Amino acid sequence: MTDRFWIPAMVIITACSLGSWLTCNRSHTVPKRTQAVSTRVVQCSDQKNIRGETMSDKITKTDEQWRDQLTPEQYRIARQKGTEPAFAGKYHDFEGKGIFRCVGCENNLFSSETKFDSGSGWPSFWAPISKQNIQTSPDKSTGMTRIEVMCNRCGAHLGHVFKDGPAPSGLRYCINSAVLDLVEEKQQQD
Repeated sequence: MTDRFWIPAMVIITACSLGSWLTCNRSHTVPKRTQAVSTRVVQCSDQKNIRGETMSDKITKTDEQWRDQLTPEQYRIARQKGTEPAFAGKYHDFEGKGIFRCVGCENNLFSSETKFDSGSGWPSFWAPISKQNIQTSPDKSTGMTRIEVMCNRCGAHLGHVFKDGPAPSGLRYCINSAVLDLVEEKQQQD
């Protein structure tokens, strides 16, 4: 499919998703980070949202607010489009079950069910939870054209997507661990 088809599809916002997100029994403010990446315990009465429905309300913050919320490493990657060193991230070899969320806004991004070992040194997924939860854009910053992956809710830089992944999608979403928070499956059931 062409990018012209996916770009409009990714900006579709549904009132149903917003309503289900608002029913969660958790604070809607994100605390200042004290670790590069953390594992959260999230209790939510709406299990559909935990499983990946789109959070449709956009997050806009000043640069100062992002700096206050994120660690320096998270800020460098999420807001300045940086990259963590290969094989250094917390989740590159993670084998547990859960949902990976954006550190900036808690948007559900990827499921461990689509995670695979690409050998690249970064967490790799063959599909996002929902194409509406991410956005993509051409990236020519390194002299070659790549496709940047960003959180559709807060605009955080996540990594890049390549067309060398496994079936069924044939895609490899190569994502920085520092921009992900994990909600482990056992915590979702509590």
